[in-house]
Amino acid sequence: MGYIKEPAGIDFVVDSTPLTSEDRKKISEVIAYYKATGRKMPLSKSSKPQRVSRTRKKVID
Repeated sequence: MGYIKEPAGIDFVVDSTPLTSEDRKKISEVIAYYKATGRKMPLSKSSKPQRVSRTRKKVID
């Protein structure tokens, strides 16, 4: 991977989204479970909608 030069007038900035206290608690539980058992914690499906990646549709003339 090479160096990516910023185009003139455009800044590439990456900001992380802040975690809620509920998210921090869940992450702590997963880490504690992994340290205790050495296995991944089985996660239940959340009621929050999942992010869906958007794909570009090719226009056919």
